[in-house]
Amino acid sequence: MKKITPPKMILFDYGQTLVNEGKFDGVKGTEAVLKYATQNKYNHTVEEVQAAADAINKELGRFDPLRRHLFQVEVPNHMFTAYLYESMGIELSLSPKEIDKVFWDAAAPGVPTEGIGDFLAFLKKQGIRTGVISNISYCGEAVKERISSVIPSHEFEFILATSEYMYRKPHKRIFELALEKANLSPEEVWYIGDQYECDIVGARNAGIFPVWYIGAIDLPYSEKEDVLTIRKWKELISIL
Repeated sequence: MKKITPPKMILFDYGQTLVNEGKFDGVKGTEAVLKYATQNKYNHTVEEVQAAADAINKELGRFDPLRRHLFQVEVPNHMFTAYLYESMGIELSLSPKEIDKVFWDAAAPGVPTEGIGDFLAFLKKQGIRTGVISNISYCGEAVKERISSVIPSHEFEFILATSEYMYRKPHKRIFELALEKANLSPEEVWYIGDQYECDIVGARNAGIFPVWYIGAIDLPYSEKEDVLTIRKWKELISIL
């Protein structure tokens, strides 16, 4: 491999890149939230509420692993849950942020991807700045708290949750926002993510050098010859 010039900053995806969430369980998340119901007018069960949520998501075209890159405008979770619960005659004693946290912690607890702590420590030692861009409907504060709790040893310069900024990867605008916040040009930044269309194609279209991390990938993939692909973070330490 030809010599690669290290970037001034590396931006990371969140899910299956920094943090491995395993299999999502919406029923567990909804069950946790419904414990805080102060009114359930029609006595809906957990399964009924989750079925309604699934139907809305399907109607919107969200979360289809083969088509999610086409959905480039974010639906913040506070809007989604407000409609879901109020339309079903359910009132909750939780704030929107608390709903996000309670649901997320139960539905998809996370652990650091293997070796990410060592890689982030390496970047800090090298003086390479770090940030996060995540396609995610949970509020920005919940995302920051999740990352801080799972990877407490590292502080990112900024964390962009698309719930706060409307645009989703691979839309060019969310990458341009990160560059503005970093005060860097595209040539000075790398982006690392696990999802080809959203992360690799999106970063490349913004002029940012992409790295495809597949160490925690849970979707079918085929390696691309023109993309730097890694399975373990120590591979990228060697490259840098």
